[in-house]
Amino acid sequence: MILDFRLNKLIRGFIKFLILFLLFVYSSFFIVAQDSIVENNKKKILKLNIKQEIGPAIWRQTVQAFDKAEEKKVDYILIHMNTYGGLVDAADSIRTKILNCKIPVFVFIDNNAASAGALIAISCDSIYMRPGANIGAATVVNQSGEAVPDKYQSYMRSTMRATAEAHGKDTIITGKDTTYRWFRDPKIAEAMVDPRKSVEGVSDSGEVLTFTASEAMKHNYCEGTADNIEEVMELCGIQEYSIIEYKPTQLEEFLGLLVSPYLQGILIMIIIGGIYFELQTPGIGFPLAAAFIAAIIYFAPLYLEGIAQNWEILLFVIGVILIIVEIFVIPGFGIAGISGIILVVLGLTLSMSAGDIVIFEEGLKFNLQPFAKSLFVVMISIFLSITVSLLLSQSLVKTNMFSRIALNKVQNTNEGYIGVSTEQNELINEKGVAYTVLRPSGKVIINDEIYDAKALTGYIEEGEHIKVVRYDIAQLYVKRI
Repeated sequence: MILDFRLNKLIRGFIKFLILFLLFVYSSFFIVAQDSIVENNKKKILKLNIKQEIGPAIWRQTVQAFDKAEEKKVDYILIHMNTYGGLVDAADSIRTKILNCKIPVFVFIDNNAASAGALIAISCDSIYMRPGANIGAATVVNQSGEAVPDKYQSYMRSTMRATAEAHGKDTIITGKDTTYRWFRDPKIAEAMVDPRKSVEGVSDSGEVLTFTASEAMKHNYCEGTADNIEEVMELCGIQEYSIIEYKPTQLEEFLGLLVSPYLQGILIMIIIGGIYFELQTPGIGFPLAAAFIAAIIYFAPLYLEGIAQNWEILLFVIGVILIIVEIFVIPGFGIAGISGIILVVLGLTLSMSAGDIVIFEEGLKFNLQPFAKSLFVVMISIFLSITVSLLLSQSLVKTNMFSRIALNKVQNTNEGYIGVSTEQNELINEKGVAYTVLRPSGKVIINDEIYDAKALTGYIEEGEHIKVVRYDIAQLYVKRI
């Protein structure tokens, strides 16, 4: 009886424990499910910062950011922009990437979206601007800030117009008439490039068009103004969201530093200077190693950034080989050496040039602007390198720093040092026979040895007896006896 009572009590206790455990599991699952529902209701947004000059580095970061957006399955991409522009080809690539992206892309112009930045901003699905921000001024200019010829402007006009048209148009039916209204007027986009383009009620001043935030809103080039990202989200009607910010790695930032024209110029100086010093010294040593390392640092980031192509690097390598062959194999300096110098310069220049071929409305044209800029950097660097190398070769070897690797001892003749053998100097006053006719130079036999000699005066016939009277600058002087 007591055993049954204890057994029933144990069973009831187990049932209570089981019920409490199930309640705990259910409540935990319910909380997790609720959190999951809340989390799933949040919109995922990837933010990409474009706050520097538009170039290959920004283009590569854009590609990686968009790939990450697809991987994370985000709902929106937000570009946080503040730029004065940059390279047209890089901006055009970014524009194409945005237009072909299936994920909606918004842009928040924090301060400036000028030139190439305006092209990128117009390609986005929605534009938001901070009060006081600007968008426009997309005229193509050279390194001096001067407008380039019209064929370049023509390409930019058509690109801006096509970008505006890509956002579609409204159909307006008035009675029997059907008209269309572009969401973003292509004529306005053109006026941002060409001051000659007038748009009624918008721009007729003969100046390149630039919109303020309020003007952009008035003409449908801005969906709203905001002071920060949070206000942009409110304007988009997004209440719950989480932002994934794309940040370039330290390696990417370092690569961006390496493609700076200033650092590239220094690397070119090291490459040329290293080759020059190596050719001046026997064997293979530090100068060649420095040139080799500088060449790797020069070409590697350009290749990784997509600026330098394989064949451009190959031109440089072939050029260096031709120069070496010309110096060490072929006597003199001719076609191989000149060709090598040309290929080295071309390899360095083309590898640094970004977007040398551009498609214009007139057809495929060669864009000399980036090529000329790169050529200028390369030629100035080579000139400075050769100048510095010549100065260093005259001064550094005289310092104690290089006393262990360079001969710094002067061997004076009054101390007994001479540069030739003293054997013929001992033949003075010796007698012999002319082995050939001396007119005035020829050969003589002295002590059964044949020597080159020169008649002191007149000619000496073969077989005549002679006497050595002088030895000067490795030359025996003889007279008839």
